[in-house]
Amino acid sequence: MSFSGMVKEELSRQIGTARHCRIAELAALIGFCGRLEHFPQGEKLKLQTENETVARKCFTLLQKTFNIEKEISVRENSHLKRVKVYVLEISDPEEIREILQATKLIADSKFCDTLILQDMLVVQQSCCKRAYIRGAFLASGSISDPEKGYHFEIVYPDERKAQQLQTIIRSFSVDAKIVQRKKSYVVYVKEGAQIVDMLAVMEANVALMDLENIRILKEMRNSVNRKVNCETANINKTVNAAVKQMEDIKLIQQVMGFEQLSDGLAQIAELRMQYPEATLKELGMMLSPQVGKSGVNHRLRKLSALADELREKQGGELL
Repeated sequence: MSFSGMVKEELSRQIGTARHCRIAELAALIGFCGRLEHFPQGEKLKLQTENETVARKCFTLLQKTFNIEKEISVRENSHLKRVKVYVLEISDPEEIREILQATKLIADSKFCDTLILQDMLVVQQSCCKRAYIRGAFLASGSISDPEKGYHFEIVYPDERKAQQLQTIIRSFSVDAKIVQRKKSYVVYVKEGAQIVDMLAVMEANVALMDLENIRILKEMRNSVNRKVNCETANINKTVNAAVKQMEDIKLIQQVMGFEQLSDGLAQIAELRMQYPEATLKELGMMLSPQVGKSGVNHRLRKLSALADELREKQGGELL
């Protein structure tokens, strides 16, 4: 099962003890999965989803909140024959009225058969906001595999519903953004720490711990890789510097010999030739009297400058 699927499975088992929280979660589920169909004989509230977990949650919430028990029918998707569609239909006018009044859902003026929150009264309390986000995620949300990256999103068919959800999520100090993707509007969060906050908001505590463990391991691996890369870069820099120093010293030895150098430069030149892999600190410890890293570096720079002068003279003589 995918990480997103595990989160949904965990959330599907959470049934709020307070009636107002169950209503808020139903408002989100019906707002996405529900349609109010009109027939000559009356209206019908149809909840339709391809996710068995969502169908099961809708059935449980309707039963516990409104004492409504309806059978869930299973059909085939008309376009994708192998995909099952779970359908729950309510045709009793009194039951439809009770549900819509409680959830504050009305027919959308833009898409007349879909439903939208009439006002935000149903999500006034913090616990109800959590329940609403939980229902929205169950209906149309997903989380990427945290081993590969961090991305949390909930897809809505129209902008108004997306903006309502964004407002609710931002009340928890989570910077949810909206982007249009083809004909849909996506409410998304990309930063790892904020996705952890989203799981906490939805009360997906098991998934939260799993994600935190993965984040810690990834951060440790990244930290180790950074240190290794830094050390490798420093080693390469040191090796390249030592090779250049050896070339300079060999040139000085061939052209003018160490006898013409000052005692300090001659001493460091001989030590570098004898110990090509030694660090500046180690070379300084070998000198008599001992010299610090900056002193050794200063002498090697003077040798390098001298070697560059000899190269320039040799180049001029060739011309």
